[in-house]
Amino acid sequence: MPSLAPLAPDSGTRETGLSGLPGLAAVATLGCKINSIESAAMAQDLARDQWKIVGPTEYADLYVINSCTVTAEADRQTRQAVRRALRQNPLAHVVVTGCYAQNQAQVCADIPGVSLVLGNDHKHTVAKFVLALKKPDSQKKVPIKVDRLTSLPSGLLNGFDSRSRAFVQVQQGCDQSCTFCVIHRARGPSRSFNEAHILRQIETFVDSGFREVVICGVDLGSYAADRAGEYSDLPLTSLLGKIVDLSGSFRVRLSSIDPIHLTDDLLDALSESDRFCPYLHVSMQSGSTLILKRMKRRYDREFLLDRLFAARERIDGLVLGADVMAGFPTESEQDHAESLDVINRAQIIYPHVFCFSGRPGTPAARIPRQVPRVERRRRAAMLRGAGERLRREALKRMVGQQADLIVERADAGDKPAAYHGRLANYMPVRLEDPENAIAPEILVQIRGVVDDVLIARVSRSE
Repeated sequence: MPSLAPLAPDSGTRETGLSGLPGLAAVATLGCKINSIESAAMAQDLARDQWKIVGPTEYADLYVINSCTVTAEADRQTRQAVRRALRQNPLAHVVVTGCYAQNQAQVCADIPGVSLVLGNDHKHTVAKFVLALKKPDSQKKVPIKVDRLTSLPSGLLNGFDSRSRAFVQVQQGCDQSCTFCVIHRARGPSRSFNEAHILRQIETFVDSGFREVVICGVDLGSYAADRAGEYSDLPLTSLLGKIVDLSGSFRVRLSSIDPIHLTDDLLDALSESDRFCPYLHVSMQSGSTLILKRMKRRYDREFLLDRLFAARERIDGLVLGADVMAGFPTESEQDHAESLDVINRAQIIYPHVFCFSGRPGTPAARIPRQVPRVERRRRAAMLRGAGERLRREALKRMVGQQADLIVERADAGDKPAAYHGRLANYMPVRLEDPENAIAPEILVQIRGVVDDVLIARVSRSE
């Protein structure tokens, strides 16, 4: 994200940008959809306490960095975000929270310019903590507030910057201990939100005009389950049935889900209501049974393919995405080829590919046979390339069709790859005639493809 020139503070309202709080506050989000939800909650908390919320690249008196720690690159981006904030206003307070702060609190506190470190349990009351901050030059030690992860926020969100898509969290934490992952330490054990709270939150968003609701969780399929994966009927399926029965005009999308949770009852539920988007993003990680076992995943290659094929059979027009890791320790060329094979056979057109990153304290980081970095990058490029080829073919098949589009932004900018909205199957659409998009949801005619984006015109109603 490019830094902007600092905006001058209002004349006479503050001496240094640290006095006269509350003032201007910015929240920067790194990482997953759960962080996006929690950033919106923090911004809402600050706004209630009379802070004026501005963009993360604007001048502010307070910057809150909601960090991710899934890879070493995510850690680096947090440090970069702190430096970027201080370039906007060297006198600003910078608060680091999120998963990097939870797992590496002292490391975050040692970043030059940081004023406060909050763990995930405390981010929802950030406004309370920041009012007690002192000027950096008077601090002998950066305060750290990191506790055990047991709580869930109870308040309802009013909305997001987008007026089309809302994220709703139904579950927090993870009971699995995959050998490469630190998120279970950063997010704590699996715990579920109250069903009535979830339904009220969705009703609030729908009443506010949101046309798409994304159901999110750290381990989504373990919603309301004591022992995730050890049942035939997912509690998540029952919840989704109650969601689709709510009144209003909206569609429902699932965020990332573990293959173990693609049960027959869930797939049947997704296929039986046209409110569900025909798109699934699966936490695949690898297509090799050996590597999946060493990752301590809950399935093997055969189970993975069975569930992906079952999803395709049940859900018309299904588009698949997946998280795929390249270069897990001991991964051979054959293991890598098996991941490529799953992408091709299951037609995963949106693979989210990332190189293995050894996280401190994880078993995978201690495995002697680490794949060289250059080889990880080569394999990652091959996995992405497979997805790109499949995606081009899938996008071309859409040309000539009509589909409903939820408009996310009126102005897509000048870049060809920018888009105005996404179809229910997640494919992005750029309108040739955005001036005709006079409703939040419109029927469009697909006319072509440019840079992985569908080009369309608004269809005239009869």
